[in-house]
Amino acid sequence: MSSLRLVRNGRRAISVLGGGRGGTDALSGVRPVARRFIIDMSYSAHFMDFTGSSIPSSMKKLVVNKLSPNFREAVSAQTVAVPTPGDADLLVRNRFAGINASDINYSAGRYDPSVKPPFDAGFEGIGEVVGLGLSASARYTVGDAVAYFGSGAFAEYTVVPAKESVPVPAVRPEFLTLLVSGATAYIALKRLGDLAKGETVLVTAAAGGTGQFAVQFAKRAGCHVIGTCSSDEKAGFLKSIGCDRPINYTTEDLAKTLRKEYPQGVDVVYESVGGSVLEAAVNSLAIKGRLIVIGFISGYQTASGIPAFKGATLPVKLLQKSASIRGFFLPHFVSDYREALGSMMQMFAKGKLVCEVDHGDLAQEGRFVGLESVFRAVDYMYAGKNLGKVVVEVAPPPVSNKL
Repeated sequence: MSSLRLVRNGRRAISVLGGGRGGTDALSGVRPVARRFIIDMSYSAHFMDFTGSSIPSSMKKLVVNKLSPNFREAVSAQTVAVPTPGDADLLVRNRFAGINASDINYSAGRYDPSVKPPFDAGFEGIGEVVGLGLSASARYTVGDAVAYFGSGAFAEYTVVPAKESVPVPAVRPEFLTLLVSGATAYIALKRLGDLAKGETVLVTAAAGGTGQFAVQFAKRAGCHVIGTCSSDEKAGFLKSIGCDRPINYTTEDLAKTLRKEYPQGVDVVYESVGGSVLEAAVNSLAIKGRLIVIGFISGYQTASGIPAFKGATLPVKLLQKSASIRGFFLPHFVSDYREALGSMMQMFAKGKLVCEVDHGDLAQEGRFVGLESVFRAVDYMYAGKNLGKVVVEVAPPPVSNKL
């Protein structure tokens, strides 16, 4: 009976041990077992990328070695062996990785205190399948474009469970914007916003990664949309995606503007800043208003991770207006994820959804290319310079096609 062993590295041959056809051994009377090495392209190429750019033996990835909200202090680049996909896994060559405000919450250990360093960084990636397990091959093959939302995206190669991967038409960074930023806005407004045509919606940090989607989804629901931003350039972008009233908070007082122009209050707030912005949002709620907290970025870089908030009178304010504050954390809404992603991808394909990507072309040191640029990209986002979703082009180094 023959046996076949598939070797993990794409540059190695497949070792096949089988019964030989030669003569009988004079001493034992048993035919010798012939050992031969072959390259079975018809079989093995389906599981590992032999014919593309051969998979290298090592790669770079970013690892959290110390818990800290200071990303540069917590994370370092390491050279490690390229991982091997299990039976139900895909090996993805990452082309782009997304930057999220929560990357520093993760590096600070705020989401799961039981997880101790070292652990991999990065939440979302998109790239090509270059290797996969046998069970995973029922749905995927080498060369497929996939996106994923999970840990370990800040790496040149990542092993991703096939069931957690999302097939995409092409490896485009626009699809990456939908995984966390788009999905958060879509699901939060649908499940917690209870949007009705004619209502007024306030989106804070509206020109950012997730704010841009909240503006568009609220507008599609027939709402009047207000969006806060930090520059006239961003205000112009907001108008281009349907925002009715951009408010540049560097030149206008947010609280005063809301009181003056919206005396009846706002019906829904999509809030991600925290601190004084959250206070202004609470005070601007209309009767039966709903405030959705999807984050509080203004406090993430502090030791506690929580910005100061004057909330002593909050119960009274909510009671007087029959208003509510609702928290949203994407992992708690996994059952809504597939539908949200499918719907957004259809909208994008039809030209009905803008997915603005910021590659860092205007950053001081230029475009974000290579894993090392993740550190610059995080700094850039926290400096409030981004317009849209910050994305890093991972761009693995080219390797030889020779086996």
